[in-house]
Amino acid sequence: MPEEPAPEPSGTPAVDTAGDQQKLLQQGRERPTNDGTIGNRPSEVYSEDWWGHTRPILEMHGYFRTRGELFHNFTLGRHNDPGDVQNLWPQPLDQSYGNLNGERKSVLLCGDNGTGECIDKTQSTANLRLRLNPEIHISDNLRIMTQVDLLDNLVLGSTPDAYAMKPSGTSKSGYTFAGYNGYAPLGAFSTTQGPPTAGVNGYKNSISVQRAWAEYLTPIGQIRFGRMPNQWGLGMLVNAGDCLDCDYQTNVDRLMFVSGIKSLDLYFGGAWDFVSSGPTSTTPYDIYGGQPYNTSNLNNVNQWVAFIAKRTNPELQRLKLARNDAVFNAGIYTTYRSQYIDVKAGTDPVSFDSTAANNGMEARRAWAVIPDLWVQFLWNKLRLEAELATIWGQIGVSPASQNINDPVKLRQWGLATQAEYRAIEDKLRVQFGAGWASGDPNVEGLAPNPNGLQPILNGNSITTFRFNPAYYVDLIFYRRILSRVQGTYYFRPSVDYDFLRSPNGQKFGGGAAIIYSRASEFLQTPGNKRDLGLEIDLQLYYQAKDGSLNDDPNKMGGFFAALQYGVFFPFAGLDYLPGQKGELPGTTPKLPNYDLSTAQTVRLILGVTF
Repeated sequence: MPEEPAPEPSGTPAVDTAGDQQKLLQQGRERPTNDGTIGNRPSEVYSEDWWGHTRPILEMHGYFRTRGELFHNFTLGRHNDPGDVQNLWPQPLDQSYGNLNGERKSVLLCGDNGTGECIDKTQSTANLRLRLNPEIHISDNLRIMTQVDLLDNLVLGSTPDAYAMKPSGTSKSGYTFAGYNGYAPLGAFSTTQGPPTAGVNGYKNSISVQRAWAEYLTPIGQIRFGRMPNQWGLGMLVNAGDCLDCDYQTNVDRLMFVSGIKSLDLYFGGAWDFVSSGPTSTTPYDIYGGQPYNTSNLNNVNQWVAFIAKRTNPELQRLKLARNDAVFNAGIYTTYRSQYIDVKAGTDPVSFDSTAANNGMEARRAWAVIPDLWVQFLWNKLRLEAELATIWGQIGVSPASQNINDPVKLRQWGLATQAEYRAIEDKLRVQFGAGWASGDPNVEGLAPNPNGLQPILNGNSITTFRFNPAYYVDLIFYRRILSRVQGTYYFRPSVDYDFLRSPNGQKFGGGAAIIYSRASEFLQTPGNKRDLGLEIDLQLYYQAKDGSLNDDPNKMGGFFAALQYGVFFPFAGLDYLPGQKGELPGTTPKLPNYDLSTAQTVRLILGVTF
C-alpha cells in the first residue's frame, strides 16, 4: 500500500490544488505549448520557456601527470661554449670542460679537498602538470570550451622557501632579493615548497589559462571564436599538443566558420586569425578596468585560412573497415599571411623606443602562402597517412639591410608519412614513419641563432623547414637536442605489442623504435656530413581504464604509466671539423679528447586521464 503523505509543517499554507490547476490551464492558453512550437508569433516565446529547453552542464576533462627524466651526455662529447652556432646542448653548470679556443672552463668545487674539478655529464629532473579542460554546455548547440594548466611543467623542488623575492620600487625588474629566511637560510635547510609566482620565485604563475573559445551551431554551420587549438592532419605544421606527454601546442586567436555536406562527408570552412598585433596600449593600471587596444594596424600580422576535407563518418568508417572496404580521407588547409611594417628586429615590442626614427619601426612587406595537403588511406588493419606542406613567400624588405630592392624569399618544404599495420586482435602494431624538412646550404647550423633571425650568407632565400615541436619522433635527438625536426630527414621503423589486454582497453605492453637521421644540406651540420645519428628507443607501458572514459577502448582514461629508455649514437655530421680535435688543454692528467660519445635518457611517466 502507498504510504500516507507526511503532514505539512507548522506554519506552511495549505496547497490549493484546484486553484493551481486553473492557473496552469490559463498559462497554457497564454503561452505556446511545450511540443516545440512557438505559437503564432515569435514574440509569444517567454524567457522561462527558452531556459526550460536548455541544459547548462559543466563537463570536466583533462589529466594529471608527473615525469622524471635523466639526461646523460646530451652534449654528445662536444665542448662548444654558449652562443656558438654549433652548440647543440648547453654544458651542465657543474661540468668542467675545455672549449675549442683552448680555454678551460672549470668548476673547482669537487674532490677530497673541495678544490678539484667537477665532472658531471648527467642532468636529472622531474616535473608535473595538472591540465583541466572545462566545457560549459549551455544548450545542444552552444558551448564554451577552455583549457587551464595548474603548475604547468613545474620542476619539482624549484620553489623552496630558501629562495624568495619581494616587490621593489627601485629595481628595474620590479623585484629584489627578499633576504634570507632565518629558518631556511640555505637550500639544505628548506622545509616547504611555495606556489610558483612570476617575478617572485620563478617565471610562471601557478595557474595558466591556455585557451578559451565558444562554439555555436547554426542550421548552416558552426561558428567558433576565441583562443582555440589549431590541428591539421598529422600535426606536422600545426599541432594541438593535447597528448599526455606533450609539452608544446599550437593556439590561435581566431574567428572561424565550418560547414559541410554530411551526405558526402565533405567539410569546408574559413578563418580569420589574429597572429600578432604588435604594440598595444596595455599599462600596469589596466587591472583596475579599461580596455587596451592595438596601437598600429600596419604592424598586424594578418592571416586568413581556407580548408576543405573529406572525412568519413567514424561509425560508417568502422563499418566499412569491418567489411574489408577501403576508406580514403583527404583535405587541404591553406593559409595566407602578411605583414606590412613591424617593430624593428631585435627590439622589445612592448618597451620599444617610440621616440626613435619611424617610431622604432621598420618596413617588412612580408607575405606567405602555406598550403598543407593531408591524405589518409585505411583498409582492414592497415593505415597509410601523409602530410605535405610548403611555405612560399617573401620578406619584401630584408631585416638586415632594410633594402627594399633586396627581398628575402621563403622557399620551405616539409613531408611527414606514417604507415601502421595492426594484427593479433590489435595487440601488435607495426609502424614505419619517415619525414623530411628542407635545409639551407647557405646557413651554418640546423637551429636558429640566438636572436632568431637567420643570416643570409649567400643567396637571398630562407629554405629551412621546421616541423611543429609537438610532432614527436624520438626521445633524444629531435625531441631534446634539436627540439624538433628541422633541416633533416629521418626513417623510423617501430613495433609495439600489448602483452596483456582486456576488452575495455586496460593493457600492459612494450615497444621499440629505431630512428636514423640525416641532414638535408650537409653544410648545416657541425661536421659537414649528412649522417647525423642512430637512436634506439625502448618502452614499457601500463594503462588501467577507469572513470568516464572506461567505455571507449580507443581513448586513454584512468591511470597510465610508462618507463622509457633511449640511446643516441652520433655520426660524422655531428662531429668536429678536421683540425678541431685534440686533447683538452690545461689538465693533469689529460682528459679524453674531443671524440663524440653516445647520449642516453631514462624517463618515467605517471599520469591520470579523465
